[in-house]
Amino acid sequence: MIDPLEAFAAESRAFYARRGPRRGPSSDAELRSAREQMPAPVPAVPAARTEVAHALGREVTVRVHEPRTGPAVGAHLEVHGGGFVLGSAAHDDVRCRALAEATGLVVVGVEHRLAPEHPWPAAPDDVETAARWLAEVAADRFGTDRLTVGGFSSGATLALGTLLRLRDAGVEVFRGAALQFGTYDLSGTTPAGRRIADEFFLRAYLDGVGDRTSPGVSPVFADLVGLPPVLVVVGAEDVLLEDNLALVDRMTAAGGPVEVRVFPASPHGFTGHATSMATVARAGIADWLRRRVSQERSSS
Repeated sequence: MIDPLEAFAAESRAFYARRGPRRGPSSDAELRSAREQMPAPVPAVPAARTEVAHALGREVTVRVHEPRTGPAVGAHLEVHGGGFVLGSAAHDDVRCRALAEATGLVVVGVEHRLAPEHPWPAAPDDVETAARWLAEVAADRFGTDRLTVGGFSSGATLALGTLLRLRDAGVEVFRGAALQFGTYDLSGTTPAGRRIADEFFLRAYLDGVGDRTSPGVSPVFADLVGLPPVLVVVGAEDVLLEDNLALVDRMTAAGGPVEVRVFPASPHGFTGHATSMATVARAGIADWLRRRVSQERSSS
């Protein structure tokens, strides 16, 4: 728990009291309505450069934000959230631009496919494609081979799943992963996973999947040995808090360097909200990523 941030807790509680409770779509009709009501993406300044990334015979659109602060010190692959059914990399442009300027990293957003139109493994395939492309081109295109990855909510799940895929393929190029309140048991079989077992987004994303405890679906069941350093950021009032702590416990047991930061008075998605708590959390993530690309790969 980040105890010094208790000073911001009252502000956060007041913010969320005014905002009121939020929940995701609970049916196909609600999902269609939510998509129709989403505001248009706010363009970043300068605007992202759109490219098509190719790897493994697949392709995916990516959005590239190069820092204006000078030569890039590294490159960061960022995966947007939205419960696998909502959102886009374009909707994250302003956040990715801010991260690029705060860190000096090239930030690459992944425009992965969404469920239910494209259920698992479409999104994991897309993120892996972008990750392998970045690993191949970063040195020539951006002048650096120092890579990190991260994600927001379901994007954190996809980021971790991508690290596992790459590790299993012997492609160990990322120096760290910043995971913000992901969901890691999608099977609903652990005590933490059962808290969201009935959510619509899981039915939409995992349609047709037989074993949801497969590590390729639920990373908490994976062999977590051999991963790069990981930062886990989650709110104390997030429904996924226990799921994140269970992942941290398993990573610790696997001997991996992992750091967890639990922020008081903060629900799911808090780092995207207009609070002082979120500002401090985002600054901490940026600092952690800067330190990861500045250290040697063997350093924790």
